[in-house]
Amino acid sequence: MKKRVVATGLALGAAAVLAGSMVQGQANVITIGGYDGQTDTALVSELIAKFVKPKLAADGVDVKYVPTADFGTSIVTQLSAGTAPDLFYLEDFAAKGLIASGKILPLNGLVNSKDFLPSLNNIFSSGGKQYGIAKDFNTLVLYYNKDLFDQAKVAYPDDNDNWNDFATKTTAVQKALGKGYTGTCFPAEYSRFGAFAASTGWKPIQGGRTVLDSNFKRAFKFYTDLVKSGVAVKPGQINAGWGGDCMKSGKVATAFEGGWALGFLRDQAPNLKYGTTLLPRDPQTNKRGNLIYTVAWAIHSGTKNKAAAVKVLNALTSVEAQQFVLRGGLALPSRISLQDDPYLGGAGVENIAFRNVFRGASEGNAVSFAPDKFGNAWFRGIDEALNSTMDGQKTVDQAVREAQAAVNKVMGK
Repeated sequence: MKKRVVATGLALGAAAVLAGSMVQGQANVITIGGYDGQTDTALVSELIAKFVKPKLAADGVDVKYVPTADFGTSIVTQLSAGTAPDLFYLEDFAAKGLIASGKILPLNGLVNSKDFLPSLNNIFSSGGKQYGIAKDFNTLVLYYNKDLFDQAKVAYPDDNDNWNDFATKTTAVQKALGKGYTGTCFPAEYSRFGAFAASTGWKPIQGGRTVLDSNFKRAFKFYTDLVKSGVAVKPGQINAGWGGDCMKSGKVATAFEGGWALGFLRDQAPNLKYGTTLLPRDPQTNKRGNLIYTVAWAIHSGTKNKAAAVKVLNALTSVEAQQFVLRGGLALPSRISLQDDPYLGGAGVENIAFRNVFRGASEGNAVSFAPDKFGNAWFRGIDEALNSTMDGQKTVDQAVREAQAAVNKVMGK
């Protein structure tokens, strides 16, 4: 599951210079840092066993995954202290700030980035240098519970739906099934709401500024009104942590998640009959929006074994490794040469879901989830505005006005 709720500090300061010699690990051990969730730990460990260790066996180098809690904060602390892993996740929304710290190794001349999608490469580059290689990417799709729509005798969501159609269908399901059932889950997070804002043509950052304009406000009102009406719920209202939990419950008709939900549903809700489709369109622009999520592999500039770290990065982003991730139903490959992989042409529910994930990056107004160099602080004001409006504490106008002030402060405007 990809949830963007970590805090990211971007200034590494003088302490980093003093601690620069305190590099974690030994020259014959390459450490890899990332999320501590069960999915990431299992996946990276399997990638290491299948694709990394065989390529480093002759070099006498061991490879270990070192997951950390609250990774976004932890990696900043580790980079500041010079104790960062040799190789680590570089999150899209934190990339520019961490690159500016000087603690990430430029990959030019070390890694060939030509076979990777240029739009993803750009997120992890600065000043003509490449600092990270996207390990995969995702967008949002609409998941729907077929059984609930069938029981309610309501047509499934489809690619032609706009916001109004979506609201009508989810409201109809909820009314037909009665108490205990919900039309959809709407987290009070930009990480889901942002796709609706993007469908209006709104851009997160233009000319170095974020302007929460009338288009943003229109999407904001639609999103929060469905919660206030009771058709949508925040996941926490039904003891769920995210959209995947909402779908797992069997009591929620729809949710918006990326390809990362596929493996979760396969394991946690094997009997759930669900489908996927593209996100609903804005009824005014007739375009859909989406958020593009990605995470890169990056190398600590203070690694004791640069050559081995580069080998590990190349192994983790190899064709074989990315095919393994794709066919495991986790994420789309960042390699251009794998965009026509036969898996994406299959007829299974997961094959179709990933085709929709891929279409989500290219149809309509898809924007990068990453707010340039401003990190998690950029999201906070918008998330707080969503939450306070959903709870009826503030009006749309008041909440958006306060969110604008919060974003301005983060951006120094």
